[in-house]
This record gives sequence, C-alpha cells and structure tokens, in this order.
Amino acid sequence: MFTLAHLSDPHLPMPTARALDLLGKRMTGYLNWWRHRVHVHAPEALAGIVADIKAQKPDHIALTGDLVNISLPAEFRRAAEWLAALGGPDLITVIPGNHDVYVPTDWRESLGLWGAYLAGDGAPVADGFEAFPTVRRRGPVALVGLSTGVPKPPLLATGTLGEAQIARAERLLAETGREGLCRVVLIHHPPLTTESRFKRLTDAAAFQAMIRRVGCELVLHGHNHRSEVARIAGPQGDIPVIGVTSASAAPGSKYGRARYHLIGIEREGAGWRIAVDIRALSADGEGCEPDGRIVFQSGGTVAKAA
Repeated sequence: MFTLAHLSDPHLPMPTARALDLLGKRMTGYLNWWRHRVHVHAPEALAGIVADIKAQKPDHIALTGDLVNISLPAEFRRAAEWLAALGGPDLITVIPGNHDVYVPTDWRESLGLWGAYLAGDGAPVADGFEAFPTVRRRGPVALVGLSTGVPKPPLLATGTLGEAQIARAERLLAETGREGLCRVVLIHHPPLTTESRFKRLTDAAAFQAMIRRVGCELVLHGHNHRSEVARIAGPQGDIPVIGVTSASAAPGSKYGRARYHLIGIEREGAGWRIAVDIRALSADGEGCEPDGRIVFQSGGTVAKAA
C-alpha cells in the first residue's frame, strides 16, 4: 500500500513588517492577521501535526498551499526553512495557494525559494507559474499539481486555473491514466461550483468538464480550512474531492482541531481502493489521534465510513 499524507494551509506565523512593506492589499491582510488570524493559527498545533506525520512515515507528503499569509519576502524565507525541516523535495510536493500569491512578487524572492518542491519529475527547479501543471510519479501514484494562485483585489480570495493550464492538465491525466497509475490531482481551491463567489475557483465549471472527459481517481484541496468530502462526476463514476482542515488550526478555533489526512492507496481488481484516515491533533498537542475514516473504491463508491 502507498501512503500519502495530505496537509494544507499551515499559515506559518506572520513576521513583523514595516509600513513600507504593507502598501496596498498587504495592509488589510496584515491587520487582519494580528486582530484575528493569529488566534486561529497556532504554531504549536502545526508542530503536533508535523510530529505525527513524521511518526507515521508516509511514502509521500502533499501540501496544498497557503504556507504564508500576505506574501512578504520574509515569509517565503521562513517557509523555505520550515519545508527543509519537514523533508526534502523528493518526499514533499507543494502547490501554491492564494495567500502564497497574495500580491505580485519577484518569483526568485518568493515561490522560487521552494522551486524544488514545486517542480515536476525530470523538470528543472520551477522558475515561474508556467511550470504548472506538474506531474510526479511515486510508486503506483501520479500526483498532478495545479496552481490556482493569482493575485486578486482586496477582499477577494478567489483562484483561477486558466484555459491553458486546464488543457495541459487534461493531457497529463490522459497520459498517466494510460500508464495505469492512480491519478491524484492537487489543487488549492475546491474545484466546486457551489463555493462562495468571494472564495471560489472562478473556472471550476471548466475544470469539472475536463474531469468528466478524462477522469482521475482523487482530488485533494485546501482553502476552506475544513475536512470535507464532495464529488465530481467522472467518466466511470463519481470522483472523491477531499478537503482538509488547516494544519495549524488552534484547538477551540472555528475550524476545530488541526488535522491532516493519511491516505492509503492500493490496487483492487482493475481499480483502486483509497482509504482516508483523518488524524486530529490530540488534547496534549503532542501528536494526533484517529478522527474518522472513509474508504472509496474506483467509481467513487463509499465502501465504509466511520
């Protein structure tokens, strides 16, 4: 069995910043952090999640965005150090979230610092958004990474893939499907048409149309800071779309305890069996405990839920 740990939205602690660094949209995000979000995202909670992931020793880790908050250069440097402590680029696949692209930045001083974690197999270190979509083959799994991060006006947390990225993703999914791999799509924004217009994926309908044509086995996302399950129709049945709670959610926050998902993937007949174990921060904060399980079979059938 191949095990994939999925975490998202760690929102690492905000560094202090000068007024000059906060011109435009960054100012509202900075104030919002110190007034509200600092109480929602706890570094101690994230440390407990990380400790449990390391204890579980998954085959790979998928991180679906929002490592930072308002895209300050100091945030990207801190996040690069945090990633290095979590593991190397071969072990971890990262995609950007909307907070990682909060405002336009110099790639070399921002996401470029994580370029090796963003790049696909056989590709050079990612040097721009043109690197997406990416594909990484790990055992029986193909991880297809998408970027929905596009700088948006204040008060908007929407994301956009764009026609070119969707078309390239379709080709990658078709190719890895022919190889017989379990195709796992990584995307920050939920690719659903039911989301709030202020936080939604603007071209979710186009993404869903592509998935109906080519299919995949699983879609993983973040953004909503909640563990949740939805479905998208695929060519051979419904495809599970699974979101995860923020990995730094403080106990007692509106999102509940911090969580991550430990996903077991194995062949079953001509298809796949996918078991999602939800791991929630324990009361002592030193690790995690089981918080439910959902098992899917090829075609989106729920085999067992607890």
